[in-house]
Amino acid sequence: MTVIVLTNCPAGLRGFLTRWLLEISAGVFVGNPSARIRDVLWDEVQEYAGQGRALLAHTTNNEQGFTFRTHDHAWHPVDHEGVTLIHRPDSNPSTEASRPTAARSGWSKAAKRRRFGGA
Repeated sequence: MTVIVLTNCPAGLRGFLTRWLLEISAGVFVGNPSARIRDVLWDEVQEYAGQGRALLAHTTNNEQGFTFRTHDHAWHPVDHEGVTLIHRPDSNPSTEASRPTAARSGWSKAAKRRRFGGA
């Protein structure tokens, strides 16, 4: 089984993939091509994705039963003791720093109670 997910890619690339895979939702393609065809498709996706992102997931003979590849994606696969995990960049290093500490002027009393609690 092979799954390719495209985000913000040219329509021509989507049309190209429909020759071998079934588009079950916008930008989501599934099918069961051979490994050789899958690799050729992935090379084409990488070449013609433009500003878009792509993700390929396919079955393989490992502990997880599948593997995946990414193209121009912020999340990257990382091998951790034989298991492939997704590394997501830390866009918000501290959740405490992002919480407001005091109400801004102009808020109603009801909004302050909803936002910051209290009676």
